[in-house]
Formats: sequence, C-alpha cells, structure tokens
Amino acid sequence: MSTLFDNLDLFITGFKNTIILFVVSGFFALLLGTVIGTMRVSPIPAMRAFGTLYVNVVRNTPLTLVLFFFALGYPKLGLSEIDFMTAATIGLSLYTASYVAEVLRSGINTVPVGQAEAARAIGLPFAQTLTLVILPQAFRSVLPPLFSVLIALLKNTTVAAGFSVAEAGAIRANLSERGYPAMEGLLWVALFFVILVLILAQIQHYFEKKWRVAR
Repeated sequence: MSTLFDNLDLFITGFKNTIILFVVSGFFALLLGTVIGTMRVSPIPAMRAFGTLYVNVVRNTPLTLVLFFFALGYPKLGLSEIDFMTAATIGLSLYTASYVAEVLRSGINTVPVGQAEAARAIGLPFAQTLTLVILPQAFRSVLPPLFSVLIALLKNTTVAAGFSVAEAGAIRANLSERGYPAMEGLLWVALFFVILVLILAQIQHYFEKKWRVAR
C-alpha cells in the first residue's frame, strides 16, 4: 500500500492522462472509423478503394511505428510541431479507426439487403439510407466487438509512455527512479486497468440491454 499512497501523484497524473487519451482518441476513432467504414460499402469505386487502402495500410502497421511517426517523424516534414500528448492522440485515433471501420463494415453487411432496397424505394438517397436505416442497425449488431476495440484502445494507450507521455504506462519507470519496487507498481497499474475494463464492460452491458428492449 505504501507504494501506492506514497506515489499518489504519479498514479493520479498517469491515469488522468490515460483516461484523457482514451476518451479523446476513442471519440475521434469512432467518427473516423464510421466514415471509413461507410466508404468501404460506398457505391462509388474511388471511395471504396480509399477505404480499403486506409484499412489495409494502417491496420497492418505496428502502433509503435504510427506513434513514432507523429511524435518524431512528423516534425521532420517541416510542419508545425505538436506536443507528445497531441501526437499520441492523433496516432491512436488513426490506428483505432481502422479497426472500428472493419467492425462497422461487418455490421453493415448483417443488415438485410431489403432494408436498403425499401429505403431507396421511398426515395431516400444513399446518405440518408445509410444514416437513418443501415447504421443504427449496424451499430446495434456490432456492439460487443466495438467495445472490444475500445478496450484494446485503452490498453494501447500504454504504448504512448515510450514517447514521453506521462500516462499509466510510465508509472513503473517513475517508481524505479524514486526507489520503489517496480513490480508492486505494475500490480497496482494492472489492478486499475482491470477496474477500467470492468467499467467499460458494464457500459457495454447497459447499451446491449437498452437496445435489446428497443427492438
């Protein structure tokens, strides 16, 4: 317990930044992933090609390399510098969006074709058919795998510690510098991550129950 209470500043700062990274990155990943996912099923070949290229390139690139580019490679292009927290947020958002897109695409494919045909029959264009008819059903059908992607994002935030972001993944190194047992610190970090994952699981259960009743 002394490892925790003597270093509350490290744990509070680390997990505060972890939660900020998770919430902001998750928000933008959901937005971008939805756009890319809809592009994957677009009737326009160029949009389908771009969505496929994005998913295949980003999803098959290690997250460390993505963060490395935004933290260290991005300034080399002569563009305005960004702080490491912003770089980590951008990298995590772009990386996670590729997984969100694939999950959402699979959900779109589960919606019966007759739903889209009925929407087109009453005169709805592709955009309205997608947003009003297909996407609401797709999100319901992919809720469990979508939350699995968000849980993976939560754990992936620890990679940002390697790029000078003071989040939960950096707690162990800071504890070692202060002379505290690193293993005890890792156990506390693991415990707090388990708690955060359980909270996400409860949120998932809430939405599953709510939308199941809505049907």
